[in-house]
Amino acid sequence: MDKLESYRNIIRKILGSYLNITYANANIRNRAAFDLESDQYLIISEGWDNKKHLHSCLIHIEIIHNKVWIQCDNTENGIANELVEAGIPKEDIVLGFHEPNVRKYTGFAVA
Repeated sequence: MDKLESYRNIIRKILGSYLNITYANANIRNRAAFDLESDQYLIISEGWDNKKHLHSCLIHIEIIHNKVWIQCDNTENGIANELVEAGIPKEDIVLGFHEPNVRKYTGFAVA
């Protein structure tokens, strides 16, 4: 299996685990939105907290020029280390939610 296909499988597997999260104080469920053609992988949280409708992006990852870009990470522990533990090297992960001039200090790829 080539590197990108391996990355895609790792991303789908890890993000899939976020679909079964239960929230104690609100009726929210997570949904996967994967676009395999453009390598976009999202987990969207949607539901109700009493009378307030909630809809937000929990995780957004995309593959750009053979790098895994984390564009949004609203998880408690951060998704980047899970990706590393699953086999994606830090030098192939970009924390896209950080300003470009800050990325060199993260220990991950700059772009």
